[in-house]
Amino acid sequence: MNKRVFGTDGVRGMAGEDITPFLALRLGIAAGLYFKKSSITNKILVGKDTRKSGYMIENALVSALTSIGYDVIQIGPMPTPAIAFLTEDMRCDGGIMISASHNPFEDNGIKFFDRFGFKLDVDAEKEIEAILSDETLINNSFKTHTEIGSSKRIDDVIGRYIVQIKNSFPKNFTMQGIRVVLDCANGAAYKAAPTIFSELGADVMVINNKPNGYNINERCGAIYPQNLSEEVKRYRADIGFGFDGDADRLVVVDDRGDIVNGDKLIGALSVYLQETQRLAQPKVVATLMSNLALEEYLKTRGIELLRCDVGDKYVSDLMKKENLNFGGEQSGHIIFSDFAKTGDGLVSALQVMGLLKSSNMKSSKVLNPFSLYPQKLLNLNVSQKIPLDSIHGYTKWLEDIQKCGMRHLVRYSGTENKLRILLEGKDSKMLDSVLGDFSTFLRAHLL
Repeated sequence: MNKRVFGTDGVRGMAGEDITPFLALRLGIAAGLYFKKSSITNKILVGKDTRKSGYMIENALVSALTSIGYDVIQIGPMPTPAIAFLTEDMRCDGGIMISASHNPFEDNGIKFFDRFGFKLDVDAEKEIEAILSDETLINNSFKTHTEIGSSKRIDDVIGRYIVQIKNSFPKNFTMQGIRVVLDCANGAAYKAAPTIFSELGADVMVINNKPNGYNINERCGAIYPQNLSEEVKRYRADIGFGFDGDADRLVVVDDRGDIVNGDKLIGALSVYLQETQRLAQPKVVATLMSNLALEEYLKTRGIELLRCDVGDKYVSDLMKKENLNFGGEQSGHIIFSDFAKTGDGLVSALQVMGLLKSSNMKSSKVLNPFSLYPQKLLNLNVSQKIPLDSIHGYTKWLEDIQKCGMRHLVRYSGTENKLRILLEGKDSKMLDSVLGDFSTFLRAHLL
């Protein structure tokens, strides 16, 4: 098994087809052997979102880990950032989250965290893949007698996470008098989100908080905020928050029912942190996808924008390298490293609430700090991910796009068989024309 298993955010695919019990078993052994090399407590934390296939994968992982001598703590449905926090808080050697994030319910995935709560970097993933390919090492890893590990389920640790999240909200504020709509996507935030906002005093309306194993992300949550928009208008709410299936991502709807652009959200929060003297340095991190207008807006406020590859783990890596405490993706993965080791939709929502309270303005005003340059994004389904540079004429196309004064980003999805094409420029009609011709060219070679 020498092929690449990890994508941009762990291992992901259709449950029962790509993500099978056999893969989960072998991957659990390989990851366990990787964690064993620096083991301190001999404990591994395992959580999951609300997909029914989580039971299948969880049992395979627990079997794998106990077979090589690990003691496993199972904590059930929990947001991905809760796994990151609790892995460190409970002094585990590593943490595992079973989730396919914003993907539909038939998909599932496996994400790994080190003992400090950070997602594993690319080198660590390659090391696990090397172990996965070593049949002799795998077959000689099983323990016997008293060395076989144990497993126990703990159902009340969500309280620790809720306390941690509440502590990220400014102590001098209360949410009293603010009407909030929460869309939990029938996912992992269905318990934590309503509890946190209610305990902080908000007038809370909750939708999509009844998971049944199949309805996670189904026309709801961060990937389908239209329902949230309608509910915000219907309830005359001050703001609405939509989470994805594992609650590491946030989409905001303002008081007018408009969906707030992710780059505008990052810009508003960057300046909020700067004004409250909580920005570690006058720098923030975003990805290559972020709009040039964000970069120019932050520059006017004396803040430098650093860019990285797409994926919140790359945002986190650059933040650590530069000793920064804020960064994010326009898709809604936002990292406040003072409070969370990874993107956390609940932490992000509470920081937005802090901004709202401190500004004393409507959300439609405070979350719209600048105008965006036109940006077009197209996802193409592909049958295979052939190297783009090998396509005759591809490089010439990119050169011509740049000559038109446009910024481009073309990449394969790390989790799906899709090619993502982003074009950005000042002329919307020209963008449409060029994107149409460019996508036609690519379809001829990739479908």
